[in-house]
Amino acid sequence: MDLPKNKRIDVALQYLYGVGETRAKSVLEKLSGSVKPDTRVKDLTEEQVVLINNLLTKDFKVEGDLRREQQANISRLTEIGSYRGHRHRRSLPARGQRTKTNARTRRGRRKTVGVGKSASPTGKA
Repeated sequence: MDLPKNKRIDVALQYLYGVGETRAKSVLEKLSGSVKPDTRVKDLTEEQVVLINNLLTKDFKVEGDLRREQQANISRLTEIGSYRGHRHRRSLPARGQRTKTNARTRRGRRKTVGVGKSASPTGKA
């Protein structure tokens, strides 16, 4: 669990994969007696770090476990041949977004089609 040293603990927890603002706040609420949200990571005692770590690993899936589970879900969709699995395999949006325009993040750089060399060597049709 590598957290930035100079950040407040409520912000630093969000650097973990699978922990967002809401989950970070809920973790700190459960530990309200021992860890205050405005405490800096460098000021945490070893005991507080162990408490946070135990709570995160016991109650939530974070980091490697969450990544493995998501990858297993995607591979299951691909293996059973579902529509979403096909979209993942072809690196296209899987949740119904349009692809005629937009979707550049998934589809990559534009590939120009139809502009280039002419069909005949002399340039005449």
